[in-house]
Amino acid sequence: MKLNFKLIIIMLSLLVLAILTLFLLNQFAQNDLVQEIQESSQEISKAVQMSIEDLTSETETSRLTDYLDKARDKGINEINIINSEGEIIDSSDPEKIGKKRELKKLEKGVHAAPRGKNVTSILSQKHYEVLVPVIVGDEHLGYVQINMLLDNIHDIQHANFIRRLFATTMVFVVGMALTIFLARRYTNPIHRLVEDFKRVSSGDLSVTIPIESHDEIGELAKGFNNMVEQLREREALEKRLYEAEHLSRVGQLASGIAHEIRNPLNYINLAIDHLRAELLPACGDKSAELTELTDKIKEEVRRANYMVLNFMNYGRPLKLRPAAVPYGEILSKVLPLLNDRLEEQQIIIQQDIDPELPLLWVDQELLRNCILNFINNAAQAMDNGGVIHLGATPDESGERVLLTFSDQGRGILPEDIAKIFQPYFTTKDVGIGLGLAITERIIKEHGGEILVESMPEEGTTFTVVLPIRQEQQETT
Repeated sequence: MKLNFKLIIIMLSLLVLAILTLFLLNQFAQNDLVQEIQESSQEISKAVQMSIEDLTSETETSRLTDYLDKARDKGINEINIINSEGEIIDSSDPEKIGKKRELKKLEKGVHAAPRGKNVTSILSQKHYEVLVPVIVGDEHLGYVQINMLLDNIHDIQHANFIRRLFATTMVFVVGMALTIFLARRYTNPIHRLVEDFKRVSSGDLSVTIPIESHDEIGELAKGFNNMVEQLREREALEKRLYEAEHLSRVGQLASGIAHEIRNPLNYINLAIDHLRAELLPACGDKSAELTELTDKIKEEVRRANYMVLNFMNYGRPLKLRPAAVPYGEILSKVLPLLNDRLEEQQIIIQQDIDPELPLLWVDQELLRNCILNFINNAAQAMDNGGVIHLGATPDESGERVLLTFSDQGRGILPEDIAKIFQPYFTTKDVGIGLGLAITERIIKEHGGEILVESMPEEGTTFTVVLPIRQEQQETT
């Protein structure tokens, strides 16, 4: 419902309430007034009837005094019976009996009594006289004069005025209270909107306004939330563009450096081949040992060259060459390359490979690089030595393989876990922060994912989840 429509409904409701209240009060006042007039008229008729009876009766007994004691409550203040000669022959006031009235000055009917005639006329606000001629047949016997005080009617009118004034005041008070309530109800959200606008303008885009109504305030809150959401999307897009530009520049620089590294690697590889051809035959007993050493050097050179190629092609799709390979065979080619370094750091490798583990349908070369990255990171996190646990087992569904790499190192801070796979992010003094980024990309290219669990000063566990493909099952 629209806000202006609500306000119109409220104002109309107050107007109808005021009109209905005043109408009901007026009806009650009219009923009371009519009833009071009827009762006064009945008393006047009764007084006239009694006066006529006294005037036409030959008895000297007067009932006016007794009757007036009962009739005062209905506004009858005094009753006089005047004969045709103007003499008051009977009166509710005994002092007036025998006094003369000038018949010419008497006004027939109902009229206001002259001021100052008596104390009652001075104090009364509504003092009237009723003069009724008494005619029996053709004979004019006299008059009946009734003095009335209409204070009862005036009191009714005054009470009605007080009630209407009170009702009008109450309607006004209710209207004011409702106005204050509505002002607070509709201005408080606006004040909150102003404060939220200030927060957004200062750069806080976490603001969200709850939509509590469907009027203009609700539409304004909805529009505000949409605006903030668009600002968030724009900020995220600008952040991604900035990161992409930054990565592009760093990538161009790194690609140039990697290109320059390949030349020394090629020279080292050629030099190893020359040494093997020229010097090994003359080494005698040490020939086997030197052959093994040169093979390791060539393997490291080949791996380094392979990594340089992947580094140079980081932004391009990987070219997988998958094959069914036992996981133990891959480890047997990786671990000998790390033995010397791990022994120097007093780090022990523990393997827990499920004997029923199926063959892995992977690119052996790329997966070796991933394993090297996990073990190197674990070793760098363990300054005082310890145990690196390598696990491998099918999951409960039998559709995936879980490869785990656990260390007892310094762990990863909670706020850094979401960043460790970002390119060029690193917390180490050495390295460029591409190891885990490349590792994650390789695992994702195989259709898998990497899970991380870490506690500061307790260690880290990386879990590589790889799907078991149809080729693996057929090979197995």
